[in-house]
Amino acid sequence: KPCIFINKLISMHKIIFNKIAYDIVIFFIISSISLTLIAWVIQAVNFLDIVSEDGHSLKVYFIYTSLNIPKIFSKILIFVFFISIFYIINKYEDNNEMLVLWSNGIKKIEFINFILKFSILFLILQLILTIFVVPNTQTLGRNYLKNSNIDFFPNLISEKKFISIFKNLTIFIDEYKPGGNLEKVYIKEIIDNNKSKIISAESGKIINLDNKYYLKLFDGGITNIDKNKTYTLNFSETEYDLSKFSSRTITHPKIQEINSVILFQCVKNKIYLNINFDNEVCERPIKQIFEELFKRVVLPFYIVVISILASFLIIIPNKENKLKYYKLMIFIFGFFVIILSQLTYKIIHQSMFLSHFAMGIPILIIIFMYMYLGLKTKFRLNRL
Repeated sequence: KPCIFINKLISMHKIIFNKIAYDIVIFFIISSISLTLIAWVIQAVNFLDIVSEDGHSLKVYFIYTSLNIPKIFSKILIFVFFISIFYIINKYEDNNEMLVLWSNGIKKIEFINFILKFSILFLILQLILTIFVVPNTQTLGRNYLKNSNIDFFPNLISEKKFISIFKNLTIFIDEYKPGGNLEKVYIKEIIDNNKSKIISAESGKIINLDNKYYLKLFDGGITNIDKNKTYTLNFSETEYDLSKFSSRTITHPKIQEINSVILFQCVKNKIYLNINFDNEVCERPIKQIFEELFKRVVLPFYIVVISILASFLIIIPNKENKLKYYKLMIFIFGFFVIILSQLTYKIIHQSMFLSHFAMGIPILIIIFMYMYLGLKTKFRLNRL
């Protein structure tokens, strides 16, 4: 019966496509986890100065570096996805498993459409990462580091050495004894461009109270230096609060950490409405803002480009002397497209035409390649 046969055929097609999707996803998960962990370890090593120089605890270090994992994953996603599709299709071709597809009535354009639809899922994943997850985790990491205590402060004290753990603060200790006892303490605090403070003491002690560090100083003086005057106060005992200072690792928020909605508002008001938007972020160069949005919103569409490119493996000539050559060319061209995707943002904002052209490049490539594959596979509308 025709209806039963068609239903069985559709069911068979779903099983085959589900198997291909499963193989791609498993390879992608294994590869992405491996590469992400390798990149994370390398980056974590570069962040060791958070502990060794800035005095944060290992817990703060681990949480801060872990919040960089979404950013690392988003950077390698397009590369791993291309490798995954290329490897699975190539594996099916080498094992003659593609013949199973064609012998079960699956047309090549149907396979291409499946890969195209499948890549859209990864496109959505990448957009979620770049637009929402990565900026938020980067902000969380910066704020967490900013609000964390300098837990390793006593371990970073060195004798006869100027210590600049904190921003706008320099400490010099002549002698550091066990138990946090200090001899000959010198402190210089920069209050602003015109004001500073110098504290000297014969002795002192490091005190940890409620997870905050203080210096209890004995027999010394405080010299306040203003633009127009200088005066000194002597003391027999005083406490100097270190908790009010922030670590040198905390800087002005980077463009990568700023909420995407705010960036969209800046571009909308400054470029398309030609009005000023009362926000500190919008005071940055508009080119910088536009480039960051381009990376978050446009670059992910190259995932669809490289997925269609990998589909070219099913139409290459089945000739032994040319097969490896064509596969190599597709692989190299895939890398070229990935590199191109990372460079196109450089041409934006040079002119309005170039900006819109750069945004449309991935769409144009997708349309061109799909039409070419359609011609090669004897495309028919009822196969969409």
